[in-house]
Amino acid sequence: MLNRRPRRQMNQMNVVPYIDVMLVLLVIFMVTAPMFTPGVIDVPSVSQAASIDVRPLEVTVDASGKIELIDGEQKTRVDSLDDLASQLKGLVGDGQRPVAISADANLKYADVLKIADRLHQAGIKRVALTVKQTAKP
Repeated sequence: MLNRRPRRQMNQMNVVPYIDVMLVLLVIFMVTAPMFTPGVIDVPSVSQAASIDVRPLEVTVDASGKIELIDGEQKTRVDSLDDLASQLKGLVGDGQRPVAISADANLKYADVLKIADRLHQAGIKRVALTVKQTAKP
């Protein structure tokens, strides 16, 4: 007993339990991954989108807030949002014809949203905002 050396402390971290946990997690993910099916989104193809020939109605709003309805070559000045909604309901019909809102860049965004909200309340479901690309210098 006298020849026994004192035990030295081990100053290394034991990583074996961590490796065991990681292997168990790896096995769990490998088993459960094939059980999940990816979501499938039905997107129309280019040939289907190109065959649709519906010209959108355009609502233009200038910087002073004057509203104009454009249907092809015909332009109509509109005095209020209620008049706009009633005219568009007659032109849209079954609700499948899109309506595009083109507003001046200096117009407040809240004013554009009021128009879109009023059209939505009137039952017009396909409302979009038109943006124009600026030329790069």
